[in-house]
Amino acid sequence: MKNFIEVGKTEEEQAEQIKKWIKENAPQIVIGISLGLGGIWGFDYYKNQQHQQAIQARGHYLSVTANPNNIKALNTLKEEHAESAYTQQVNFVMAKQAMSKGNYQAALDYLSPLVGNENEFIAQNAKLRAVSVHLEIGNTDKALKVLGDNSNKAFSALYDNAKGDIYFAKNDFSAAKKHYQLALAQLSDESRMRSLIQIKLNDIN
Repeated sequence: MKNFIEVGKTEEEQAEQIKKWIKENAPQIVIGISLGLGGIWGFDYYKNQQHQQAIQARGHYLSVTANPNNIKALNTLKEEHAESAYTQQVNFVMAKQAMSKGNYQAALDYLSPLVGNENEFIAQNAKLRAVSVHLEIGNTDKALKVLGDNSNKAFSALYDNAKGDIYFAKNDFSAAKKHYQLALAQLSDESRMRSLIQIKLNDIN
């Protein structure tokens, strides 16, 4: 497509140049407008599809939370909405359900894929819940390994509390006390965790 206008011409010359430019480039202009509108409509269609997919995923997720035995809704959610946040969240629901039934390995199977999730909130929650499962079955070494080290200050108190629980279960009361105290030092006075951790410390003392 030719340049639109040349600088330095009179107003009359520029007006004639504009008419000539439009005449010569009319097909490209029409195509450009069509593509532009097509792109807009295409994007709107994409957003609408994404919205519909999210609604469907949410529907299946709510069906599972209402009835964890709804295997059809669970499978549909995982097969048709594999990348949805609802699919990740439903693993927590199923892990809790498995725990309530004493099916600890199934609970770990639901949590394990989430431990390495790119969403750190999901990953950290999955890790801490997996630690609880390992503690429930007395696998303290595995719990300590799964917990690993923490580099996110937002989760430090939870990590120290979990480490305190692990060392308490290992009868290493000195280490348990140390981590409970670290957890307390990081919690605000309004935190509901404070009283629970204080009870654990009192049990050690």
